[in-house]
Amino acid sequence: MKPNYELRITNYKSRLKNRFLLTLSLLALLLAACQPAATPGPDFAMTAAIETAFAQINIPTETPAPTETPIPTATIPRTPPALPATFQTSVLRSNDIPRTYVADSCQYLKNKWDPNKSVPGTVVMVIMSHRIDKDAATSNFGTLTIASRDLKRMMNDLHDAGFQAINMQQMADFMYDNAKIPTLSVLIIVDDRASSSKYNDHFRTYYEQWGWPVVNAYIGLDERPDLWAENAALSAEGWVDYQAHGYIHNIPISNGSTDEFITAEMGGAIASLQKYMNKTPIAYIWPGGGFSQRAVEIGTQLGYKLGFTVNPRGPVQYNWVPQADEFNDNNRYAIPETPAGNPLMTLPRYTDINARDNLDAVRVIGQEAAQYAEQNRAVELEYYDIVCAPTYGPIPTTP
Repeated sequence: MKPNYELRITNYKSRLKNRFLLTLSLLALLLAACQPAATPGPDFAMTAAIETAFAQINIPTETPAPTETPIPTATIPRTPPALPATFQTSVLRSNDIPRTYVADSCQYLKNKWDPNKSVPGTVVMVIMSHRIDKDAATSNFGTLTIASRDLKRMMNDLHDAGFQAINMQQMADFMYDNAKIPTLSVLIIVDDRASSSKYNDHFRTYYEQWGWPVVNAYIGLDERPDLWAENAALSAEGWVDYQAHGYIHNIPISNGSTDEFITAEMGGAIASLQKYMNKTPIAYIWPGGGFSQRAVEIGTQLGYKLGFTVNPRGPVQYNWVPQADEFNDNNRYAIPETPAGNPLMTLPRYTDINARDNLDAVRVIGQEAAQYAEQNRAVELEYYDIVCAPTYGPIPTTP
C-alpha cells in the first residue's frame, strides 16, 4: 500500500488531468465545428496543452524516499587485564620479602612508566658507615669499624660498577614519586656526631671528583657548640646532608618506649637541626636500629618522610622494599619491619664493611626488575588506559 502522502498526490493529479481533458475536449469540439470537415486537427495540440498546464503546477513528479534514522553502534566495554604480581628475586634471602607501599595502582603505574621519571629497575643501595679508622690494617665488623683503605676500596668499587651517590631529598623524591635518579644509586649514611675532619679526610675527595654527597645522621643533643659550628659550615657547603639520629640517642626505641620518650627523641632532633643548621630533617636514622609501630606513627606525624634501620635486607626500588615478618635465622638480630606497617620508615641498610660483597647482587636485582617490568609493560599500559586514563590522564610518551 502506498503512503498517504503519495496517494494524495496521485489522486490530485488524476482529478486535475480529468478536468483539463474534459475542458480541452469541449474546446476541440467547438473548434471542429468552426472548421471544414475535411481538415482534421493535429493530435499533438491537446498533448501540448496538457503538458503546458502541468508544467505550471509545482507538483513533484516523484515521491521522495523516506529518510532512515541511523541506529547507533553498540559500544562493547573493554575488560581490564589482571595486573602482574610484585617482582620477586631469588637473590634476596627467603625471609626478606619485597613489600609495596603505594596503595593507588593508577598513580603507581603512571609514575612507573612516565619517561620523565626513573626507569623500571632503578635501585638504591643504602650503606651505613659508623666508624672509620685511618690506621687500622683491617676492618672490624664487631665494632662496625671500617679501615680507611677498605672505605676507599668500597668507594672506588661503587664508582667503577656504575653507581652514583644521591642525597636524602633525592631519595625521598624517588621513593615517593619515582623521581629521576641514576639507575644505580647509592645513599651513604654516616652515623653519629663527629668533627668536620671526618668528612674532609674521608669523603671530600669523592665530592670534588665525582660530585658525590654524603649523609650524616647527626645526634641532636644540645651540646658541643664547637662541633655544631663545624658541621653547620659543612652543611652550608651543601655536600654533607645532615639528618636526624635521635636527641639523646643512646637508648634505642622499642615497643616499650612511651609516647613522651619517642616524641622527645624524634622531635628534639628536629628542633636542634633547625636551630643550628637552619634545616628541617626529612629522615630519621633509628639509633641502634630500634623502632616500633608507634614510633613510626609518631615520626610521620612529626614530618619525617623516611626512616632507616640497620637491617641488611637488600636494595630498594620505587614501591619495593625488602622486609621480614618475624625474627628468623637468616638475619637473626634484624628487627622485623612489617609489623611497623610502613616500609618507607623502616628501610634497610648494608654496612660499609660488607657493601663491596653485595655490589653484584644489587646490580642483578636491578637487571631482573627491569626485565620483569618490560615483560609486563603492555599489560600494565592496557590496564592504565582502560581503568586510569579517564581520571589520571594519559601517561606522557616523551621526556
